[in-house]
Amino acid sequence: MKTIVFGGSGFIGSHVADILSEKGYDVSIFDIKSSEYIKPEQRMILGNILDEKAVKKAVKGVHIVYNFAGIADIDEAREKPLETIKNNILGNAIILEAVKDQKIERYIFASTIYVYSNSGSFYRSSKQACELHIEDYSKMYRIPYTILRYGSLYGSRADERNFIYKILKQAILENKISYWGKGEEIREYIHVEDAARCSVEILDKSFINQNVILTGHHPIKTKDLLVMINEIFGTKLKIEFERKNIEDHYEITPYSFNPKIGRKYISSYYLDMGQGLLQCIEDLHKKFSKKEIG
Repeated sequence: MKTIVFGGSGFIGSHVADILSEKGYDVSIFDIKSSEYIKPEQRMILGNILDEKAVKKAVKGVHIVYNFAGIADIDEAREKPLETIKNNILGNAIILEAVKDQKIERYIFASTIYVYSNSGSFYRSSKQACELHIEDYSKMYRIPYTILRYGSLYGSRADERNFIYKILKQAILENKISYWGKGEEIREYIHVEDAARCSVEILDKSFINQNVILTGHHPIKTKDLLVMINEIFGTKLKIEFERKNIEDHYEITPYSFNPKIGRKYISSYYLDMGQGLLQCIEDLHKKFSKKEIG
């Protein structure tokens, strides 16, 4: 079965592409940059989702379409509203327009739990708009879809835009962690490999035209997370809290706006947070030894 992953060179997209290949799908990756993680059996398509002709050509004959493309960082979206609107909203619409005449089996869109919130600025509003467009295209052109609302992801292949990556990098390089906030903020972290596996399991027919929440199993306060990391490092880290509210990031819960309700999907098989952190630290140590951390 032919599958294409738009944004498949990125953090979550590359992991989903891997799982699809493992499951026997014929996988193409469409991105503006070549994937560092491309597998021999995968096909790389270099292109921009704003290029209508390129997108239309890429989806021809495809059965399943994943869309992870666009701006996925809240801070970047806040600083670049017009680029966010173009890449997230228009880019999503261009893909939908390209698949409307194709008999695809599923359109899977990477959204966020921020759609429930008044936080998240242009990132949140762009995802809300995309979800509405997907629902309208589904009604008009009978496009089967699944919307995945991701929580706080962490794990291998992350970069500076990822919170866990950023604080672990600082811990390794500076023996300290500086955090701008109160430490009372609550998140439900999910390892990217678990999120990717769930993102493929939802291809089951029971998830057609559903909104699915993918977050971790156990809520954790940021201050408790930092204590856990410090203990992993042998309590050698200096933890600094800057008492400043972080705009556009929710504190306890994202739920203030009420779009179409989504159901949380929980896998019984998942990577424990402590084990996941150890994996991240090991990956960063390898990068540091190669002087690749920058």
